[in-house]
Amino acid sequence: MTVPFNNIPQNLRVPLFYAEMDNSAAGYFQVSQRALLVGQKLAAGTGIANKPVIVASESNAIALCGRGSMLARMFNFYRANDLLGEIWLMPLDEPPAGVVATGTIAFAGTATAAGTLSLWIAGQRVQTAVASGDASTAVATAVAAAVNAALDLPVTASVATSTVTLTCRWKGDTGNDITIISNYRGAAGNEITPAGITPTITAMASGTGAPVLTTAIAAMGDDEYDFVVMPFTDTTSLDALKTEMNDTAGRWSYARQVYGHVYSAKRGILSALTTFGGARNDQHATVAAIEANVPTPCWEYAAAYGARNAVYIKADPARPTQTGELTNVLPALAGQRFTLTERQSLLNYGVATSYFGGGAVRIERAVTTYQKNTWGQSDPSYLDSETLHTSTYVLRYLRQRITSKYARHKLANDGTRFGEGSAIVTPSIVKGELIAAYRDLEENGIVENANAFKAALIVERPTTDPNRLDVLFAPDYINQLRIFAVLAQFRLQF
Repeated sequence: MTVPFNNIPQNLRVPLFYAEMDNSAAGYFQVSQRALLVGQKLAAGTGIANKPVIVASESNAIALCGRGSMLARMFNFYRANDLLGEIWLMPLDEPPAGVVATGTIAFAGTATAAGTLSLWIAGQRVQTAVASGDASTAVATAVAAAVNAALDLPVTASVATSTVTLTCRWKGDTGNDITIISNYRGAAGNEITPAGITPTITAMASGTGAPVLTTAIAAMGDDEYDFVVMPFTDTTSLDALKTEMNDTAGRWSYARQVYGHVYSAKRGILSALTTFGGARNDQHATVAAIEANVPTPCWEYAAAYGARNAVYIKADPARPTQTGELTNVLPALAGQRFTLTERQSLLNYGVATSYFGGGAVRIERAVTTYQKNTWGQSDPSYLDSETLHTSTYVLRYLRQRITSKYARHKLANDGTRFGEGSAIVTPSIVKGELIAAYRDLEENGIVENANAFKAALIVERPTTDPNRLDVLFAPDYINQLRIFAVLAQFRLQF
């Protein structure tokens, strides 16, 4: 038997006892799966733009990004859905050439009864007391004061006579996603406009521009971020991350192997969302559809969607994330939600879906935007994001197993005679190791059909390089239960 010492030399003569440590047989597979939230900070935030920073608390996020900022709110929603996940923030400055979004609430009339005015701005309720006899100008002034007192809102308010103007705290087209809704909860939630007062809402609009992500992406380096959440769904932003994630030279390439998946969200009606989805084709991005009247803005929706997927994927990368509750996300009102037929269309165009059930908004199917192969033909191979996360798990598992056990081994042909325990491998030894690893993955519910895998596995030394092993590794990923179809073929009598 040959003992494969790493450090103790063979010609040692000084007595007596020497020991070296070797952890190659003691390691096991474990990985920290981090999230990176990409969003805009305010000038008041102390964070450095385009520099990732780890954040553990809401107060820390507020200090770095500014209270009421996009990124601070993203942290809040991500943490609400993933209590223990490691979160990094990538603060961005607002686009210099951008324009802020604005909206208005015009009040008319005089209150004939006391009451409470309930406005929902970006999914946050702002209530204002109204006394009997209050004129529209007084109501407008009180509403503006209430808005400005709510420091977590993404808007500030100003008033001119009876009209309140809401202005987004930052430049950019994301400000157009801020909703203004009167009495979202309705009478059932005790939200009724005081008699005599009529509010007329003009939606947020005119925001333009998006941050350039080039410097931020470069700052990611080769650090692993398994869940990248960002609210920007303009073509330039999505294409920038598509390039960063690609399989040829990006994070999924053989040279980098850092992987990761992008989560975002986009508001719109069916026709706009299917047009958007039809123009995308990226297996490394999942964009969740938001109904037009959902109060929660896209940056918070994306954070919740990414976080809930992350929780489930970290627990089991191959298990479907469907039914996951999006904590703190508000649904569209009944009658304004996507129908079954509409959600089917969205999924056919590579747009992920949610649904309202059990009193909460939930993940329905987190598909990727990938729809067609290089010839423009329909290709469902990367339909579900779980396939990408499963691939990440399997590749990392194999890398850990091989690098831990065979980091400094010699390579010989099958049939070579050497002592037991020698730091030597042959193609057959590695093949056996891969088969054993696959069976462990099968036992853990990640893959299936081990016998078919074994038959397809190839491990060989190429003739062009005697120090190399080439492997054809063809895993059969376990699938998800997506459809349960029943033919209820009843009888009146057997």
